Amino acid sequence: MSVVVAVVSLSHCHSVEVLSVFNGTAPHVNPYFISGSPAEQETLKELFTLLAKEPENGREQMAIIKEISNIYLRQGEFTRLINFLNGRIHQYPDDPYNAYYLFMVAFAHLQLEAYPVAALYFDMIVKNFPDLEIQGRSIHLASLKQLVSLVADPRQRVWYYEELLTRFQDQIDPGTAYFMLAKAYEGIGEWESAIRAFTRFLSHSTPHTDVPGFPDAHSYARRIVDFNNSARDWTFATLDALAHSVKSALNANSPVRLLRYHAKVNFFTRTWENEDSAVGAGAGHAVFNLADFMRGNRIHYANAVEVSPNGNEAFLRTWGWHPFLPIWYFYFRRIHFPPDPEMHGRWEWAGIFYGDRP
Repeated sequence: MSVVVAVVSLSHCHSVEVLSVFNGTAPHVNPYFISGSPAEQETLKELFTLLAKEPENGREQMAIIKEISNIYLRQGEFTRLINFLNGRIHQYPDDPYNAYYLFMVAFAHLQLEAYPVAALYFDMIVKNFPDLEIQGRSIHLASLKQLVSLVADPRQRVWYYEELLTRFQDQIDPGTAYFMLAKAYEGIGEWESAIRAFTRFLSHSTPHTDVPGFPDAHSYARRIVDFNNSARDWTFATLDALAHSVKSALNANSPVRLLRYHAKVNFFTRTWENEDSAVGAGAGHAVFNLADFMRGNRIHYANAVEVSPNGNEAFLRTWGWHPFLPIWYFYFRRIHFPPDPEMHGRWEWAGIFYGDRP
């Protein structure tokens, strides 16, 4: 009963005025609830009269309430709809269709752009009322879909996505749900759970999978999962140590030493202009054979490393690789990997950009 009272307190109505509609077998039709054109007013009066005559809490009453609600929706009378349904729920707290009525109340709040209030109703439906199917559609599923759009708190989003995947996986896109679940786990710092969810996302997706708001979702998840599963023995504590080791390998003209320092997962090679040409290296495999480019050539490099303004990326300009594409920039980046505090913040040689910087 306390849940229903909480619902009523969220409305804009005066409960006595609303409840008077439902009193007696020949109800007084409160003028507040009669709106619209003359024809619509007559229809509403007839519907309220029928509503009082049908058995309480039955399917027939639900059908009438649905028709009254649809009239208010067509009229744009969203506050009137909220007051009508909240009064109904207060009067009949055991009505098996209350989850449906609450869903319409939540929808009306959406139309009024009262998004936090709408989210409270959707959350109440899922957590406090048994599921209900209307025309073959689950009220809980519809509410959860709304909640993941309305609620930003990551801890709540974890619960919503877990519910979606546990109960409705066959009715949603599991790939998108697993990715968003992983991001929610990231938001609360549960990194092991995030990595498990990213792994499940990869098993339900392809590089072309579209996750709204995350155009690089697949590559993002792939980088995290592959890095987590790797030895991570190519990293350096500082940028200076990484740059010194790479320069030493170039001075020695040693492709073997140079390859020892490049990232063994997520390493890319591409031009500056075309991000789509990036190619990740599998664990333990080089993207190409550096010896083919170093043999017979003297590779030069700039004395200073160019550090980005954010301090998390750096570039080493090198040249002498190939007559047609002599300039390569080695791309160094600070590792972002909170699951491993000892690794987080170290540096890696993550890729190569071909050509001079634009």
